[in-house]
Parts: sequence; C-alpha cells; structure tokens
Amino acid sequence: MTDRWDRLAERQMRKALAEGKLSGLAGEGKPLPDRPEEAYVDAGEAVGYRIMHEHGALPHEIELRKAVEAAKADYAAAEGAEAKRRAMARIAELQMKLSIAEEARRRFMR
Repeated sequence: MTDRWDRLAERQMRKALAEGKLSGLAGEGKPLPDRPEEAYVDAGEAVGYRIMHEHGALPHEIELRKAVEAAKADYAAAEGAEAKRRAMARIAELQMKLSIAEEARRRFMR
C-alpha cells in the first residue's frame, strides 16, 4: 500500500515539475530552513505549526518543548546537589505543563 502512495506522489511531483508549477516558488534554490521544533511532532502537525509560525502564531507547546530542552541543559550544567534538585524540579514542572497543553490540543482537535 505504501508503495502505491509513493508512486502516486512521485507521479504528481513529476507532473507538476513538467508543467512548471515548481518554478519560481519562494525560497527556490535556497536551503530548507532549520526548524528543529518539527522534530517533536508528526508531519501533519508540523505543517500546521509551520503555517502558524509563518503568520506569527507559534503554539505554546513548541515554546514549552524548547523550555524543557533548555532546562535539561541547565540540569546537565548544574553543579551541586541543590542546583541539580532545582533544575530537576523545573524540568518536571515544564513537562507537566507540556503534557497539559498537548492533552488540551488533542481534546480540541477531536
């Protein structure tokens, strides 16, 4: 089944290329922009997030994911038991907020 979709997609891309529909697009000839936030979501959500980002509306979930990664880096750099404990508490707090935001989105999208 996947092979059929791959062939269909390839055929559609070749047709668009032959018709010139892929020429003159914004960003043509430039490398793809770095979007590390898309590593955390599935492809469909990534497209939606990209569109929102292009219009200045970055979802709170993405900001929380970035904050979790920063907090993990802070934990790795922390020296001493008390600093590590505070950093771990911050990670737990951010992960809880992220889980709440993800659940709210899932419920909203139903």
